Amino acid sequence: MNKTTHIGLLLAALLLTLPAHAGGQREEAMSANVRSSLQRALADTAVTRTAFSNVADEAAWLKEMSRRLAKRIPDEGERLEFLTTLHWEASRAGVDPQLMLGLIQVESGFRKYAVSPVGARGYTQVMPFWVKTIGNPDHNLFQLRTNLRYGALILRHYIDIERGDLFRALGRYNGSLGRPEYPNLVVGAWKRHWDYAPGTKSADTSVASRS
Repeated sequence: MNKTTHIGLLLAALLLTLPAHAGGQREEAMSANVRSSLQRALADTAVTRTAFSNVADEAAWLKEMSRRLAKRIPDEGERLEFLTTLHWEASRAGVDPQLMLGLIQVESGFRKYAVSPVGARGYTQVMPFWVKTIGNPDHNLFQLRTNLRYGALILRHYIDIERGDLFRALGRYNGSLGRPEYPNLVVGAWKRHWDYAPGTKSADTSVASRS
C-alpha cells in the first residue's frame, strides 16, 4: 500500500467515525411570498416512491445506497423506506439526494431521534421554529417524511438565498455561515461515501474542500 492510499484510507475512516456536527438554523425574516411558497411545498402530497422515472435505475440506486447504508441502518425495510423517501423529497426540492445523505451523515449520524444541544431534531436536524414559520403544530420533526421534507426544503431555501453558492448555503443550514469546517465535512462525506453514478460499486474517494 503506497503512502497516498494509506492517507486516503485514514481520511475515510475519520469521516465515518466523526461525531455528528449538528448546529442550528437561525431564524431570519422572510418575505410573505417566500413563506407562502415554502408552505405550499411543505403541504404537497406524500409519495411512496423515488423520483426515478426508470424502474431499473431506481432498483440499482436503492440497491447500492442500501449496501452503503447497511451498517448505519441495519434493518433492511427501514433502510429502504428511508432511502425511497429521501430520494423523492430531495429531488422534489431540487437537491441532490446524495448531497442530502452527506448532510445527514454529518448532522445526525443517521439517528432518527437525534436532538442537538440547541434543540435541532431528527435526521436532518431541523430547528423547531420552522414548524411555526412554515408548518403547523401537528408536524412531528421525528417523523421520517416530515423531517426529510423540512430538511430538503430548508437547504433549497438557503441555496436560493445564496444564489447557488452551496458552501454558503450549507453554512446557513448549520448556523456557521462564513466558516469552512461544516461545508467541507458535508461535501467530503457526500463525495467520499455517497457519490453515485450508474454501475458504480463504491463511493468516490476524492476529497472536496474549500478554505
